Amino acid sequence: MPGTTRVEIRTLKVGRYCCVDEKAYKINSISKSKPGKHGSAKARLELVDIFSGQKIYHVGTVTESINVPLLEKGTAMVTHIEGEEVHAMNMRDHSMMILPVEPDLNVEAGNEIMWMEALGRYKIIRDH
Repeated sequence: MPGTTRVEIRTLKVGRYCCVDEKAYKINSISKSKPGKHGSAKARLELVDIFSGQKIYHVGTVTESINVPLLEKGTAMVTHIEGEEVHAMNMRDHSMMILPVEPDLNVEAGNEIMWMEALGRYKIIRDH
């Protein structure tokens, strides 16, 4: 999967990110069980989709590898808003970006925003 790296489940921490079924999730909680007589230790991850907010659970052995998305964050200046799209100029390389509108944020033309990209999808994470 492009834009990801693989790590063992035992190295994950709450508040970090992982990928399941080619979607990026934030880890809300991790519970680990002890190894049994005939099996290895298991980990149960409670995950929330970064973009939709959907909650799922993932169970696997602690030695199993899982994808972790390579996140990119930055700032941009909002140029204008068209319907459900925010048009902004990336402050790093001055390229134009089109981001989806976040209903709970107060985004206005001329203001700076912080954005995040994971697996080719973008999200506004903060309005300044």
